[in-house]
Amino acid sequence: MAQPAQNLPQLLHEARRWFDDALLASMTAAGEQPVTVTQAAVFAALDDDGTTVSDLARRMGVTRQTTHQAVHGLIGMGLLRQAPDPASARRRLIRLTAEGARVHRRAQAALAVLEARLAERIGAGRVAALREALTASWGEPPLVEPPPVEAS
Repeated sequence: MAQPAQNLPQLLHEARRWFDDALLASMTAAGEQPVTVTQAAVFAALDDDGTTVSDLARRMGVTRQTTHQAVHGLIGMGLLRQAPDPASARRRLIRLTAEGARVHRRAQAALAVLEARLAERIGAGRVAALREALTASWGEPPLVEPPPVEAS
């Protein structure tokens, strides 16, 4: 039986995994401390002035518990720190340490190399078109009526 065609969300997920796998393996091979995909996502979701765990969780699309575990692992590695939020005595902001900022800059540089490598493999025009499609405004997610399907 033929394999059904993957839908667009599956294809986007596989593309994301390609970057995640390549980045994490490359950073570890270069001597950086190994991190998980979730820990790497924390770096991408952080604001320059710091971000609460709740905001990180919302941006990453994971639970607060998952985010809390990832953040505290990174704090233990010396890549993040907690600081009081000047706007609220009850909140704590998660911020990069100097070492975390260095690792983040290195990861950003590695991602640029990976994007260039992808352009070599599939063509610069395709990468540019992909970037254009992904940065275009898609509007609010629509509510659709799924078509009926026959029972199997």
